[in-house]
Amino acid sequence: MTAYGRPTVVSGGRLETLVLWVGFPLAGGAVGAALAAGAGWVAGLSWAPAQGLFRMVDRMPDQQALAAGVAVGVLAGLVFGALGAADRVVVEVAVDRVRVRRGGKEREFARRDAQVAYRDGKELVLLGADDEELLRQRSDLSGADLAGAFREHGWPWADDDPHRAAYRLWVPELPGLPPGADALLKARQKAMDDDRGKEAGELRTELARYGVVVRDEGGRQHWRLTRSAVPGQ
Repeated sequence: MTAYGRPTVVSGGRLETLVLWVGFPLAGGAVGAALAAGAGWVAGLSWAPAQGLFRMVDRMPDQQALAAGVAVGVLAGLVFGALGAADRVVVEVAVDRVRVRRGGKEREFARRDAQVAYRDGKELVLLGADDEELLRQRSDLSGADLAGAFREHGWPWADDDPHRAAYRLWVPELPGLPPGADALLKARQKAMDDDRGKEAGELRTELARYGVVVRDEGGRQHWRLTRSAVPGQ
C-alpha cells in the first residue's frame, strides 16, 4: 500500500482478538473445571481461601459441580477479556493524520502539527513544533509495525528520542525549572511512588503547560524544556 492509499492500521490483529474473547474464556473454563474437580482437596487445605465455598462445591453432585465450575470460569475469562479489550490500543496512520484509539476513546493528530514520531520503550511519542509531546501512549504494539506505518505515509520517524541528551534527572529544588514546576514534579513523584498512575498522568499534562516534558525511567523522573520555555529562546 502506498502513502496515497488507505490508512495503515497497527493493532494486535486477529490473534489478539481470539486470545481476548476465546482464549481467556476457554482458559477460565478449564481452571473452573479443575477447581470444581479438586474442591474437596482444596477445602482440606488450612491456608486456602474461601474454604466454605469449596466445601459447598464438594457436596454438590459431580456433574453439577463441574458445570458450575466451567460456567464461573468462562464468565471470569470473559471479564478478563473485556478488561483487555478496554485497554487495547489501535493506531491508524494516514498521510494527513494519525488516530490513536484505546477502548472507547479516540484521539486524532494532524500531520501539520507533528514534527516527529518515535518509540520510547513501549510508548509511542509524537512531538509538536515546539518540541512538546502531543502524544505519549503505552502499548504492546510492534515497534517495527509502527515505524513502517508512519514511514509508509511520509511521517518523519526517529529510531530514538531526538532530545534524549537534553533530559536531566529531577531532584527537589533543582534550578532551571519554571516557577511552580518543582512542586508539580514533587507531587508527581509521590503519585508514582504510591502507584497512582492516573494522577501522575494528570500532573504530566499540567507540567506540559509550564513547558516541561517528563519521561520516566526506573521509577525516577527526567525532564527537559520545550523550545519556547528555554530562557533566551
